[in-house]
Order: sequence, then structure tokens, then C-alpha cells
Amino acid sequence: MCTIYKSKYNSTFAAIIKIISIKMSYLTSESKANYFSGFGGNAKNTGSIEAQIAILTEKINHISNHLSTNKKDFSTQRGLMQMVGKRKSLLAYLSKHNLTGYRSLIEKLGLRK
Repeated sequence: MCTIYKSKYNSTFAAIIKIISIKMSYLTSESKANYFSGFGGNAKNTGSIEAQIAILTEKINHISNHLSTNKKDFSTQRGLMQMVGKRKSLLAYLSKHNLTGYRSLIEKLGLRK
């Protein structure tokens, strides 16, 4: 690792490393396994619609909190809109094929009020 002698650069790099560690720490493999076991039946069932919707909801909530402080982060805003669209299509699929599962998932996640 290279050594930087100017103090203003040290604080900038420290801030960048702190941001990267915060972004990566919100959704660990253990928390994903908890979501998959809670919504998908077991930790190995990563393809269940309910678990995918739960993970997307967690990501959406995290990014929404990020955008409340960083209002001009337009690339993240675009990614958020893509995630919302993906969750919407998964919810539509679930409501067509398993209405009781859809209603219980909405209640667990608190999406519709």
C-alpha cells in the first residue's frame, strides 16, 4: 500500500474506506441466510420468490436511507428504481400464482398499509 503524506488525502481515503465498509456490511451472508430460511423455507432455497422479495425490500430500504442524505446521487437513484420495478414484477407474479402467500408476505414485510 502506498504511503500518502498529505493529511487532506489521508482523511479522504479514510472516508472512502469507511463508506465502502458501511455499504458492504448491511447485507452479510448470514443475514441473507436468515432471510432465505425465514421466507424461503430453508437457507438453501435461494430461488424462492418470497425470499427474493424480502432481500430486495431490505436493499430498497437501505438505498432509500442512503438517498435521503445524498439527494444528488442519481446513479443510485436509477438502481433503486430498477430494484423497485423488479420487486413489483415479482409481487405481481406471486399474487397471480399464490394469493395467500402474497398476502402473508405483504403483512410480514409491511409493504402495503
